[in-house]
Amino acid sequence: MKITPVLLLVLLTISAFAQKKTAVKKAPDYAQEIGAITKHKKVVAAFAIIDQLEPVTRTEHIQLTQVPAPPFHEHVRAAYYKKMIEATGVKVWTDSLGNVLALRKGKTSQRTVVLDAHLDTVFPEGTDVTVKFKGDTLFAPGVSDDTRGLIAMLTVLRALQQANIETNDDILFVASLGEEGQGDLRGVRYVVDKSKLKIDSWISIDGTEVEDVVNGGLGSVRYRATIKGPGGHSWGAFGLANPHHAMARALNYFTEEATKFTATGIRTSFNVGVMGGGTSVNSIPFESWAEVDMRSESPSQLKKIDSLFKHNLNRGIADYNATIQKGPKLTLDLKTLGFRPSGATPEASALIQRTLAAARNFSPVPPRLGIVSTNSNIPISKGIPAVTIGAGGRSSKEHSLGEWWLNDHGANGIKFILTVLLSETGFVP
Repeated sequence: MKITPVLLLVLLTISAFAQKKTAVKKAPDYAQEIGAITKHKKVVAAFAIIDQLEPVTRTEHIQLTQVPAPPFHEHVRAAYYKKMIEATGVKVWTDSLGNVLALRKGKTSQRTVVLDAHLDTVFPEGTDVTVKFKGDTLFAPGVSDDTRGLIAMLTVLRALQQANIETNDDILFVASLGEEGQGDLRGVRYVVDKSKLKIDSWISIDGTEVEDVVNGGLGSVRYRATIKGPGGHSWGAFGLANPHHAMARALNYFTEEATKFTATGIRTSFNVGVMGGGTSVNSIPFESWAEVDMRSESPSQLKKIDSLFKHNLNRGIADYNATIQKGPKLTLDLKTLGFRPSGATPEASALIQRTLAAARNFSPVPPRLGIVSTNSNIPISKGIPAVTIGAGGRSSKEHSLGEWWLNDHGANGIKFILTVLLSETGFVP
């Protein structure tokens, strides 16, 4: 066959295309990876240890639940939990904020992966946290959120130790402070911002259902707005500025604008949750205050509704001040109560794909991705891949006095956590 210049060009083009095609990297098969991990004899042995530890896990779950951990006063539970970890033989310490940390070194130690559960509950000091039993269900404030997470993390650590499992990466176990409410994720913020360790990946344990894989952080910003004035008698000082009247006007402006804003686009919410001020029905109050919560799945939407709130608050006060008959104008004191950044770890990321593959292995219900406010918000906002997963069993009525947890295949939840951790840290066969 005679090779003409045109034919030569065609052959060279085909050859180049073939070379490009063979150079394409095959996508990882995470289902195969998870299957290989769960079938390995070391991991099978670790699973058996988790099953054998079930009576101990239950007993310690009850004991830890009965150690109070009210907001900003988690130190008693932190000390108790530290002793539990010390018994595993892993290096453990408490940082200067009060988080409890334990480091399990890997074979290569090129990366550090965090496994985290939070110490605090939402319940104030004096709450009765005695565990009560109805059949095989445990009832107590905080029994699920996040005491179950702490106990699941401890059992994972014990299984790793007793089965002599090795990972390539270091594992940093974190029992963190301040996840709930006005704690504002302070424990995780401290670890991420102040720790000298370079954190490469973050796995948080919160909730119970294995099929609920949280890859998105629901962002929020919270304020306490206080409008201040001179105060006085409702009759004798009539005409002085009334902070309640100004607050009503400002919040009405904000509600009207925010309702329009949240009607379309990425899901965003707002709520005036608590209000107060004033001393008696026949007194002009010297202050009026309101606590406002705004949330969004989108960082840009959260920023916009935040601006709407501030603009309308100042607008309402300015408009009201223009109407007062005598005395000084009202002033505003705006205090930030909390800020939780929003964002997401991409579904296509290795961490999320590994987690989904593991969830399919341990739950009969297909896994679903979700957006929730958890400790993962902070690493996600720093560009660190993060996921929040359940600790196993079933639970309901979290954040209420009727909170309960049921050991419905709870051991499977702990095996699920272990599997995700081994996949992410590089299980050494």
